[in-house]
Amino acid sequence: MPAASPRVPHLPILRKGKPYKSLDVAKAVHYQTREPIAEVSQANLGLIRRDLLDQAGPRAALGKLSYAELVAMSKRAAEFFLHDTLPLDPFAGVSQSPDDYVGQLSATTGMPHVLVRRNMQKVYGVLAQVDEVLGGLTRGLDLSLLDTGIGTVAGRAISFFPRGDAMGVVLPNNSPGVHSLWAPTTVLKIPLVLKPGSAEPWTPYRMIQAWLKAGCPPEAFSFYPSDHAGGNEILRRTGRGMVFGDVKATERWRKEGGRVEIHGPGFSKVILGADALANWESHIDTIAASVADNGGRSCVNASGVWVTGKGREIAEALARKLSTITPRAADDEAAGLAPFVDPAVAERVSALIDKDLEIQPGVEDVSASIRGGSRVAKVDGSTYLLPTVLLADRGHPLANREYMFPFVSVVEVPEDELPDCLGHSLVVTAITENPALIERLVASPNVDRLNIGSLPTTRIGWDQPHEGNLFEHLYARRAIQRVA
Repeated sequence: MPAASPRVPHLPILRKGKPYKSLDVAKAVHYQTREPIAEVSQANLGLIRRDLLDQAGPRAALGKLSYAELVAMSKRAAEFFLHDTLPLDPFAGVSQSPDDYVGQLSATTGMPHVLVRRNMQKVYGVLAQVDEVLGGLTRGLDLSLLDTGIGTVAGRAISFFPRGDAMGVVLPNNSPGVHSLWAPTTVLKIPLVLKPGSAEPWTPYRMIQAWLKAGCPPEAFSFYPSDHAGGNEILRRTGRGMVFGDVKATERWRKEGGRVEIHGPGFSKVILGADALANWESHIDTIAASVADNGGRSCVNASGVWVTGKGREIAEALARKLSTITPRAADDEAAGLAPFVDPAVAERVSALIDKDLEIQPGVEDVSASIRGGSRVAKVDGSTYLLPTVLLADRGHPLANREYMFPFVSVVEVPEDELPDCLGHSLVVTAITENPALIERLVASPNVDRLNIGSLPTTRIGWDQPHEGNLFEHLYARRAIQRVA
C-alpha cells in the first residue's frame, strides 16, 4: 500500500485576527511541478461584507495603544519576522521558520532564494525603523499627537483625523518588497484588511503573525484570500485603500479621487545628461542595476534610458553587461532572474515584443546579436525571458514600455527636450550636474521620485513618499482653535 502523501499546511482566513477555515479552498502550487505547497481558505463576498460592517471596533482596539507602544511593537515584530519560527497552520499546529518562508515563497512565485531574502530585509528594515520612516514622511512631526489628536508645532496648534476606520489593500505576486509600503499602517493606528496575491500569501501572513507575537491586538488584522471580486469589495468598503496591478487592473480606482492609492507600472527611467557623456562608461553599473535589480520585477526598475548622445554605444555596452545575467537554480546565490510562473505568459510577452519590433521601423533589439538565440530560455523545467536592451526612436511604441523582466529601451533625445518628452515616471535617476536640467526635473509634475547623480532607480529611501505619502493618505489635517 503506498504511503500517504504528507498533508500540506492550510492558511486560514483571518477575521479580525481569528483564524477561520473555509469550505472554499484554493491551492498555492509549485510553479514547476504544480504540486500543492499549501491550501488557502477563500473568503466569499458575503463573509467580507458581513465582517466589514464593523470597522470601528478594530480601530478602537488599536487606539488604546500609544504611538510609542506601537513603535516598540513594530521593532519587535521586525525581529520576529526576520528571525523567528511563526505560526502557519493553526489547525494542524504547523509553524514556519525563516528558511521555510524563503522556500515556500520561491516555490510558488519562482523568485530565487537570494532575492526573497533581500526583499525580506526590506520589510524588516521598514518595521525596525518605522519611527524614522514616519518621521521622514511627516518631516519630523511628533506622531504622539495621534494619541490625543492634537499637538503643537512651533507653538501653533495642529490636529489630524483619520480618513477612514481601516485600510484595504489588494496585494500583488511580483515581489515581497512591496509589502514595505503598507507596513507602517498599524503604527498609525489604522487596521488592515488584506487581500493577498494568489501565489504570494506568505509575506503578509508572516507579517501579521510577527505583529501578533509582538503583542498587537488581533482585531487590527483581517486577511481575506479571495478572487478579484473579493478584492474589489474590500476596496469599496474600507475608508482608504491601496491597490497593486497593471494599468487595466487599477484603472477603475483612479476615479476614486485619491481614496484608493494606485501602485501600477512605474515607467522609471535613467537620464544621462550631455555633461555625463564624456565618462558614460563609468555609469553602466548604475544603469544595469536600475534595470535588473530584483529580477527586473519592480515598478522602480528602469524601463528606459534616455540619453543626449552616444545612444548606440550605451545600448551595446548595457546589453553586454546584462547578458551576464543568466538563468540559475533557485538556491544559487548568484541568481538574478526569476522564471515566469506560467510559461505561456513568457512566450506571449516575447511574441508581443517581436511583433512591435517588426511592425514599425525605428527600433532594434541590440541584445539579440549578443545572446545569439531566443529571448525565451527554458532551463531545468523553468521558463525565463533573458534581459533585453532595445535602441528605439522616441516615438516608437517600445520606447516607453514596461515588462516583468529586465527590459529597457535606450532613447536618444536633445537635452532641451528633457524632461517633457519622458511622460510620467515613478523614478528618474538624472546623471547630470547641469543646473538647468535639474531645475526642469525638480519642477516637472511627471517625475514622482528624483535621484540626482549616479544612483540606481531601485535605491529607495522608505522615508520618502512613494506613489503617495502613507501618512497623508490615512490622515487629514483639520483647522483647530482653542480659547486662550
